[in-house]
Amino acid sequence: MPTLFFLTGPTAVGKSALALDWARRHGAEILYCDAFCVYKGMDIGTAKPDRAEQSLVPHHGLDLSEVSRTYTVADYAAMAKTVVDDCRRRNVPLLVSGGTGFYLKSFFSPVLDDTKVPQEIVEKVETLRKAGGDAALLEELQKVAGGPVTGIDLANPRRVRKALERCLASGKPLAELQADYRAMPEPFPGWDKRLVILTREKEDLDRRIEERTRAMIRAGLVDEVRRLLGEGLEKNASAASAIGYREVIAHLKNGDPRDMETLAGEIAAHTRLLVKKQKSFFRNQLPPGGNMNLSQTEIPGELFP
Repeated sequence: MPTLFFLTGPTAVGKSALALDWARRHGAEILYCDAFCVYKGMDIGTAKPDRAEQSLVPHHGLDLSEVSRTYTVADYAAMAKTVVDDCRRRNVPLLVSGGTGFYLKSFFSPVLDDTKVPQEIVEKVETLRKAGGDAALLEELQKVAGGPVTGIDLANPRRVRKALERCLASGKPLAELQADYRAMPEPFPGWDKRLVILTREKEDLDRRIEERTRAMIRAGLVDEVRRLLGEGLEKNASAASAIGYREVIAHLKNGDPRDMETLAGEIAAHTRLLVKKQKSFFRNQLPPGGNMNLSQTEIPGELFP
């Protein structure tokens, strides 16, 4: 049975270094599982592997899209299937590494139905949002859903928007779309999927977040964001809202450009909130996996015994 290896964990836990080490020792390639590393130029704020690191083992899932164009989970799933099939054909081990929950989940269960949403529907929904806010999207979803709106987080504007887009594009009631989704087959059937989730003690991870944030600012994060704004970053709401990028955008527009201390504090605080969401997602949305606490062992043994 062919095997896929998965290494995940919250932001700043230390995934990249361990992934690179494991891949080198096992002759493997790495498929990045990060929703923002797919964008060209989003390098410092995503802690994307640099050229030297990428030269050590083949990397996939990086620099796939211009920052002005939204790269979706459907795009990622299609790309990932191509990479998995190619590595299997060449008999090369593949390590999927990263912390984007929905990208990771796409290997274990369906994350989208087959509904194709035309650009005009996307634009129609965005026009409605701009006119009436997120409340208008929820009200419209309740009108077109064809019954009670269940099975999605109504407090999550992104989930409401996506559900509305799919109802409008398909002409189907929400309940029927959800039933179609549940009937979809499992991705990558016949593969042994081995998952390790990295953890750290809270104090240790908080310290690493602070250090990582300051290192990013020293490395030129503000200049990176300034350049990306010129390349259309704000046309891509998803990329522009990424932690590190949204704070710098606000800082450039409204803050004191010399106040790096406040900027670092905001990025670190929002990263800690993201970590809480990631941990919850890993617990509730992924299959059981092995857990490795890096606060207790900085030099782990075999990741996948």
